[in-house]
Amino acid sequence: MGKITDIYVRLSDEDRDKRNTEDESESIQNQKSMLINYCIEQGWEINRILCDEDYSGADRERPAFNQLLKDCEERKIDIVLCKTQSRFSRDMEIVEKYIHGKFLEWNIRFVSVVDHADTDVAGNKKARQINGLINEWYLEDLSDNIRKTLYHKKIKGEYCCPYAPYGYKLDPENKHHFVIDPPAAEIVRSIFEMYKCGMGYIRIAKELNKRQIPPPGIYKTMQGINYKNPNSQGASSKQWRDSTVRYILHHEVYTGAVIQGKSKNLSYKNKKRIKLPENEWIIVHDMHEPIIDKALWEDVQSLINEHRVKTKKFKEEDNSEINPLRGIVFCKECGAGMWRMSYKCADKRYKYYRCRTVKNSDGVCSNSDSIKQITIETAV
Repeated sequence: MGKITDIYVRLSDEDRDKRNTEDESESIQNQKSMLINYCIEQGWEINRILCDEDYSGADRERPAFNQLLKDCEERKIDIVLCKTQSRFSRDMEIVEKYIHGKFLEWNIRFVSVVDHADTDVAGNKKARQINGLINEWYLEDLSDNIRKTLYHKKIKGEYCCPYAPYGYKLDPENKHHFVIDPPAAEIVRSIFEMYKCGMGYIRIAKELNKRQIPPPGIYKTMQGINYKNPNSQGASSKQWRDSTVRYILHHEVYTGAVIQGKSKNLSYKNKKRIKLPENEWIIVHDMHEPIIDKALWEDVQSLINEHRVKTKKFKEEDNSEINPLRGIVFCKECGAGMWRMSYKCADKRYKYYRCRTVKNSDGVCSNSDSIKQITIETAV
């Protein structure tokens, strides 16, 4: 029996040779054909063909790539076969960790056909390392070029994200421009009006939920947009939340401005986002039709600033304690995150948690109980 082999193929560029988005690109088909024929010539047995399409060579979360590594670690195969080393990874750290580290430990042979990488060939390591460096330099240069291109688009006011803010939709004739989405825009106007009339974030969220108005994430899905809210939690993801209302009231896009560059990746190899100070944001005014006028915007921002002063004073009284349980306490009934509240009694402040869904909606979650923070901390 021949050596058992996993074939791995990858393509990162947007494919122009697909008739349908579900189809494989011609490049992927060619990679597979080449590598299958190579296995036949060598007399190797194919275990499986693993494919990551539309994934970067620096992406460590590629599903097929991680299945390949799992097969290697579980010793299910003898050989990893790729068209080139860069198909496996353009990240030098990954090349060193697996091709020159773990694969030796697991007794896995790595072979790439076009650039002749082969861990069974003596003296081949230096060539693989040079290839690795060239691949990483290419990735770094590509990242810099993309960043510069996006920056120039942003300073011209061209929108560079796949989804328009709630209240707008992308212009079918220009994906970098917004047009008003009338039903959602009407809700945005009502949120600003309600806040101006003295309603707070929570009361506005409750009112919208009472009217059974879909929140932004659900509304996008209803419009056929492939959108997933990364912060959705249980039943609360189907309801308006005070944080959503707050975000809309702080978003200057509704005056006709395009605001971008609020955060950036740590590096081209690290997807973690870091927030940037407001003076570094890219703001271009009068780029699309406003949903609210400047007078209403300024009135609302004035009220928000007044509230911010009061909140700052409250936090100073509360000693600005960092919430140690933030994001890790959830409602057993609906799965939503718990909301920390506090009250003052005899010069001492007591903190407790309640279900966030109950906070923003009536009749959605039956858990109206509260629990003291000290009780949770003791249990932990």
